[in-house]
Amino acid sequence: MTESNRILAQRFEANRKYTFGVVVLTQGKRLEELNRGFDSLLAQKGVELDIVCVGNGWDPEGIPPAVKRLGLPENLGIPAGRNAGVPHVKGEFLFFLDDDAWLPDDTTLMRMAQLMRTKPKIGLVQPRVEEPGGPASPKRWIPRLKKGEADHSSNVFSVWEGAVCMQRKAFDECGGWPSTFWYAHEGIELAWRVWDAGYSVWYMGDLAVAHPVMDPSRHDEYFYMNARNRVWLARRNLPWPFNWMYVGSWTLMQCLKWANKPDQLQPWFEGWRDGWKLDPWSENERHKKLSGRGVLRMARHGRPPVV
Repeated sequence: MTESNRILAQRFEANRKYTFGVVVLTQGKRLEELNRGFDSLLAQKGVELDIVCVGNGWDPEGIPPAVKRLGLPENLGIPAGRNAGVPHVKGEFLFFLDDDAWLPDDTTLMRMAQLMRTKPKIGLVQPRVEEPGGPASPKRWIPRLKKGEADHSSNVFSVWEGAVCMQRKAFDECGGWPSTFWYAHEGIELAWRVWDAGYSVWYMGDLAVAHPVMDPSRHDEYFYMNARNRVWLARRNLPWPFNWMYVGSWTLMQCLKWANKPDQLQPWFEGWRDGWKLDPWSENERHKKLSGRGVLRMARHGRPPVV
């Protein structure tokens, strides 16, 4: 490419709008926070947005008129609810935002789109998460085993699900969110599927979205879902012997971590047992595991799916 053509291409790219389909899932229980998120979306620069508010067992009301409304007759769970919104929006990119999260910078979406246009092999981006002016962000919001600094960018193999940006074609190729999970670990499966489809997953530490830092109080259902979905993650995605290796390593780690917390281990093992007994696939869902090539790609980039 000549220098003049390169300059023209750069100018074309700079003036080209980025189109986004945005899905915001809610049960309508925190309308003020929900509208704060919509206001931050509608203030974004350099993008064209097609936004849908998915009411999970709620008919959306009291939201900006520029936002589409999709009321689901019952709560389908978080992954299935997000999937339900996707056919109702158009765009080269998809963005999923929690109903209590917001974008403090008006170029957030444009910057993520620019990254994926520049590096089209990146199929999914998760930005850094923090509460502006609030307490320090918990380490669990950094989707790495070796957490490091929150502003350090890298390839990752799981995501915090509350603010996720994807190329739409990557979403379509990987099959979307695992609809049977209800909640817990759906961000791991989505990331694995993106890697398996030939893309990479990028944690963008130099770009922040906002979310309140809340007390991570847990309950029996959380421990149950955490364990059941770990087993389902392995059963749905990993060929033998990786499925047993993955479940075995996490079982050992949880037993060591909670050895003195039988009140947590009891519901966790109930979920572990049901993870093997219950069907992890939805009706008519194709039973497709990660390919050998996908497992090798993840291993080459630093995270074989065994831990």
